[in-house]
Amino acid sequence: MRPMHGMAIIDPMAHQPRSDGTRETPQADLDPESWPALLAPRLAYFAGVARHEHVTRAAQDMGVPQSTLSRAMVRLEQDLGIALFARKGRTVSLTPAGRAFLTSVEGALAEVERAAESVRADADPESGKVAFGFLHTMGSETVPGLIRAFRADHPRVRFQLVQNYGEAMIERLRAGDLDLCLTSPVPDAPDLVARRVDVQRLRLVVPDDHRLAGRKRVRLAEAADESFVTLEPGYGLRRITDDLCAKAGFKPRVAFEGEEAETLRGLVAAGLGVALLPPPAVARPGVVELTVTAPRAVREIGLAWLDGHPDTPPVAEFKRFLLSRRGQILPD
Repeated sequence: MRPMHGMAIIDPMAHQPRSDGTRETPQADLDPESWPALLAPRLAYFAGVARHEHVTRAAQDMGVPQSTLSRAMVRLEQDLGIALFARKGRTVSLTPAGRAFLTSVEGALAEVERAAESVRADADPESGKVAFGFLHTMGSETVPGLIRAFRADHPRVRFQLVQNYGEAMIERLRAGDLDLCLTSPVPDAPDLVARRVDVQRLRLVVPDDHRLAGRKRVRLAEAADESFVTLEPGYGLRRITDDLCAKAGFKPRVAFEGEEAETLRGLVAAGLGVALLPPPAVARPGVVELTVTAPRAVREIGLAWLDGHPDTPPVAEFKRFLLSRRGQILPD
């Protein structure tokens, strides 16, 4: 058995009994660069014997006992139910079936090689990959600022970025497509770990010629008779909007449901309705943003990941970075 990065690689032939009842010594260490030989030993053995057309030379080249190699080839042929080699002493040649099998085996081993190198590259502490999801409203300023600050000390770490609404990102976390995500509301599920990292005030956005436009502060109940433009159901901000309006004593009359906060701002400017939105990255003409005094209009931002899943070094480092910035995730 050979350990490889915390995983045991077992030679399926290494402990087979000899004819005298004793057991074979485990195979010698293989070339650490030869990932197919570690991950798929019998197929790698077959390709080596086919390349050399000689069992002894193949065994010497791969650093395994000749008896182990011979038994592995016999077992492979038995499992397939077909002869892969024509044998003459220690010399072998491929049968037509063996040649056809070799073409596919070489392609499979090359793919294993590529896959092994890819996952190792993604886990490299200096240049690995982080699959990171975030809300649409954090895409213009928040996330670019966070990545810029992180890469000041980790310039070679790569990011796979996914911009989506909260429920979709949680689904992608569970599917293994994301390592971490910034979302709102902070999720509460037994298979997830979530930490609140910031709180963002929401504002009532009205057209600049609206009856409330001359105010700085407003109670949300004062907008009970207004039409609202909101995000679609399933978005965290939509759920927060519905909850805040319920606390203010009314159900919002929805004039439009969209997928992006800045689109909603534009529709407010066009006079289609009012909206509860986080602050914009850049002030937009045609609207006025009012502080909501009651109920407390905020959304909590959480960092979430799958419980029990080990982090690669770059993911662990980025997670530590984000958690160290609690209360400072969002720009002032």
